[in-house]
Amino acid sequence: MPPADPAMTRWFAEHVQPHEAMLRAWLRNQFKSEDDIDDLLQETYLRLLRTREQREVTSPKAFLFAVARNLALDRLRRREVLPTKSLVENDVLSVLEEGGGIPETIAHNQELELLTEAIQSLPDRCRQIFTLRKVYGMSQPEIAQQLGLSENTVSAQLTLGVKKCMAFMLRCRREREGLWP
Repeated sequence: MPPADPAMTRWFAEHVQPHEAMLRAWLRNQFKSEDDIDDLLQETYLRLLRTREQREVTSPKAFLFAVARNLALDRLRRREVLPTKSLVENDVLSVLEEGGGIPETIAHNQELELLTEAIQSLPDRCRQIFTLRKVYGMSQPEIAQQLGLSENTVSAQLTLGVKKCMAFMLRCRREREGLWP
């Protein structure tokens, strides 16, 4: 195998590896087996690097989570078709059951991707606070303590994050439907 491209190695270290802990934590919520997590993580990295060879990946974090989510859903679907052991009730599985059909599932996935883009568009501090609250379920006092901020600042940033995400999603929907603000 040829040696790794130093530029690609540097890009991976700077733009991908910092998100590994968060991605592992999310995957751990979906799968209890560390083998499953390692397999999904490696397949996610492989797909990211293959895509990066063909074109630029403008938001590596969003790409990582989208690919990992899709791989996790594929794995769950395969287990539903050919169950090897009983599945523990799972948030991802309940998302699949709620959809009702392929069009609803596709629409739901598009909404999740749009929300991911909206979150990625937030200013750094706002995105960090929003993610800690909405993804990791931390309370406002916990976030304030962890980041060394006042609870009022955390509350204000959360409000700003929600408003900006809603505006982003509304703007994208209008553009998609050919409507202008």
